[in-house]
Amino acid sequence: MREAGTMTGRTSPRVLVADDQSDVVAALRLLLRGAGLDVDSATSVQEIRHQLSTEAYDLVLMDLNYARDTTSGREGLDLLAEIHGRDRLLPIIVMTGWGSIDTAVEAMRRGARTFVHKPWDNRSLTEAVFREIDEGHALRRADTLVSTEQADARAIQRALLPAALPSLPDCDLAARWEPARAFGGDCYDVLRLTDTHLAISIGDVCGKGLPAAMLMSNLLASVRAFADSARAPREVVSSTNRALSRQSDVRRFVTLFYGVYNSSTRLFVYTNAGHNPPMVARRDGSVERLSTGGLVTGVFEETSYEEGVVALEPGDRLVLFTDGITEARSADGAEFDDEGLLGVVAQHRGTDARTLVEAIFDRVSTFTGGPLQDDATVVVGVMA
Repeated sequence: MREAGTMTGRTSPRVLVADDQSDVVAALRLLLRGAGLDVDSATSVQEIRHQLSTEAYDLVLMDLNYARDTTSGREGLDLLAEIHGRDRLLPIIVMTGWGSIDTAVEAMRRGARTFVHKPWDNRSLTEAVFREIDEGHALRRADTLVSTEQADARAIQRALLPAALPSLPDCDLAARWEPARAFGGDCYDVLRLTDTHLAISIGDVCGKGLPAAMLMSNLLASVRAFADSARAPREVVSSTNRALSRQSDVRRFVTLFYGVYNSSTRLFVYTNAGHNPPMVARRDGSVERLSTGGLVTGVFEETSYEEGVVALEPGDRLVLFTDGITEARSADGAEFDDEGLLGVVAQHRGTDARTLVEAIFDRVSTFTGGPLQDDATVVVGVMA
């Protein structure tokens, strides 16, 4: 279907009139053309589909019954859902001589804007047509503005994340961030603190959409402000927690994992504030989970955190992720869970970090059979 609601190259709004009775179509064409509208017509479901696939319209005025000797309106109701599945902003006015309350409610539920009984009043019908056309144009303008603003906001949010990941000679890093909506509450960061120290973090703000995205930017800024090679991970997380907790009007908890890798000692020192425990998949097939830390951030201002230490050897893979990966659901409601993630990591041992990241997202996408239901982020480090 071509985009409807545009007026380029013409001055009159364009209406498609659809009815299986030729005399009704002729009367409606005469009425609407007399009111200054550009009118096309269709007398069957097939013709309606063809017209909507080849032309752009500002409104559809359609009957609900097209099959001979039927009064249920089922064909028209099914067509309503189909039309709005292709163009959700196209105004539709339905007409029928066999209307009922149930039919009207169902028609409105499937996308009709107005319900008109036959025989119609010319003045009332004409007013309804122009009103719906005007409202349709307004909705398209607003939708375009919102879409543009959302695209700009998503681009800004994406720009807050690292454009390229710093690396060390013995650590190959890759990451991917996929918000479920236009905005997301997940974030990650990799900061090169010194020639031998990398800070790696990942966080997940409770909730979705714009509020979570705004807090996500605050979280990133806080971690970057406190991160320093001279500060222990538990101190960075404690400071971040205090900064978030003091925003009493927000009161959203944030899971946060923050660690510093020292390439000279090959030790990774970390603190986990309620985040999904990252995995260290060893070369020998064993797996270690990084859970040492404390409560989620953003709730209690004075919270203490512990540190964990793990040695990262050549061939080990460090996998950080958010719950959008492990809690992704299939069509029958099953969760991808930790075992699903471990299976992908085990299957792709020996690959580089980028290949493993993409393999995880590909497997989750196949498992869900569609788009992810929650924000999802993965950061992978492959040790050389």
